[in-house]
Amino acid sequence: MAIKKALLDELEKKRALARAGGGEDKLKARRDKGLMTARDRLGELFQTGTFQEAGMHADHDCHNFGLEKKSLPGDGVVTGTGLVDGRTVAAFSQDFTVGGGALGRIHAKKLCDLMDYALKAGCPVVGFNDSGGARIQEGDDSLSGYGQVFFRNVLLSGVVPQIAVIAGPCAGGAAYSPALMDFIIMVRGSANMFICGPEVIQAVTGQKCTMDEIGSAKANASVSGNVHFIAENDADAVRIVKKLLSYLPANNVIDPPHTPSPQIDLAPDLEMNKLVPDNLKDPFDVTKVIARLVDNGDYLEVMQEWAKNIVICFARIQGIVVGIIANQPSVKAGTLDIDASDKSARFIRFCNVFNIPVVTLVDVPGFLPGVQQERGGIIRHGAKMLFAYASATVPKITVIMRKAYGGAYLAMCSSDMGADAVYAWPSAEIAVMGADGAVKILFKREISAAADPKKEEARLVAEYREKFCSPYEAAKKAMITDVISPAETRAAVALALRNTLSKRETRPPKKHGTIPL
Repeated sequence: MAIKKALLDELEKKRALARAGGGEDKLKARRDKGLMTARDRLGELFQTGTFQEAGMHADHDCHNFGLEKKSLPGDGVVTGTGLVDGRTVAAFSQDFTVGGGALGRIHAKKLCDLMDYALKAGCPVVGFNDSGGARIQEGDDSLSGYGQVFFRNVLLSGVVPQIAVIAGPCAGGAAYSPALMDFIIMVRGSANMFICGPEVIQAVTGQKCTMDEIGSAKANASVSGNVHFIAENDADAVRIVKKLLSYLPANNVIDPPHTPSPQIDLAPDLEMNKLVPDNLKDPFDVTKVIARLVDNGDYLEVMQEWAKNIVICFARIQGIVVGIIANQPSVKAGTLDIDASDKSARFIRFCNVFNIPVVTLVDVPGFLPGVQQERGGIIRHGAKMLFAYASATVPKITVIMRKAYGGAYLAMCSSDMGADAVYAWPSAEIAVMGADGAVKILFKREISAAADPKKEEARLVAEYREKFCSPYEAAKKAMITDVISPAETRAAVALALRNTLSKRETRPPKKHGTIPL
């Protein structure tokens, strides 16, 4: 006997109600504004027909809500799994058309169930945040729900990649879940993220501000450094998610999606010789070096709007997925400051836990001097880079392009900090400090006593540079692996990566080190 048609009709009716969220009118209103609905976002993310929803028929807890007759389809969030480029991804999408996407007990349970599944299955988590925050009517159940979500964010950290998309409001305690994830993508214009809004800030402190100043995508990306990518709209956010996932392994016990070519290309790239100025003091754009180093000039820069004196990005070098950290001489002369140190250290640690080799491009005159930097804790923040590089066990390849002075030389992954291979260009200078500064300190009396002080200073600088800063001097002391021409960089790095992919390194048993936070 066949199943009763009435039962099948009832199923389709309930599914239609769930898919309608807060109602067809609300869904249409969002689309008319150019915004995606919760289900639109998941439809854009996953390959057609691969989304398996979990908790479609969930609803709010009536006994706590006080509005027993009001239904909240899915309790304001859509959860499930699907395929992205053939790989399983777990995702949730908060539905602002259903009670403002506010989080209640069942809403939180759906999120926790999804993350528990991702942990067991070993697949990435993508979350689309579009919520008014805690559901006030559910009182402490909402607070408890957030706590359970945060706990799982931490539990999953370093096990599976977690990506948050801020597609609408994300305020108060709700902002801490994205903050605990690995990457945050924020949609320009339609999204905001903050702990205390302008009204609360003015009421408590008397300070007047606008939402753009504290909660916009621009403020979070360029001022506070909370956001890693800015998307122009929901579709652009999904595009960034997909590109980011294309560089990442599903979990921490497998390798990234390398696609090495059978035959490695060792041909020189003569155009690389033209990119760096002769004068060490002349700035240049390091992204031009990165573009020639990586496959097809294609890379995904992370935190592009914050701490611009350092560039971090994902790319492939002859098919091998890498994380790149590079000083940017065109901004603050490429010095390391508080923000650049934080930006780099977190990226290095992410690459390490997900088995992504790290390539470091060095042109650093030192740590940024200044009262603000010292009082802001540059010692503590700079130590994060030292800690991150020293504790990383993935392949680490360093290329010294020009300046590598003082403690910043060490902070940019020297051989002493565990680099597996260090290459220097002929233009490289490796020293405690630059020749100009060193000579002024060491030979102040000799210069002032000379018949022609300027000529004597120039002679001493040239002599000091040759004896103490030359890459060949560093090579004599086995501080670097080899001196290479810029044209040989891509071939040398690609070969070094191939040779270190099988690297295994053990460390003393411990829970974790105490990084200077």
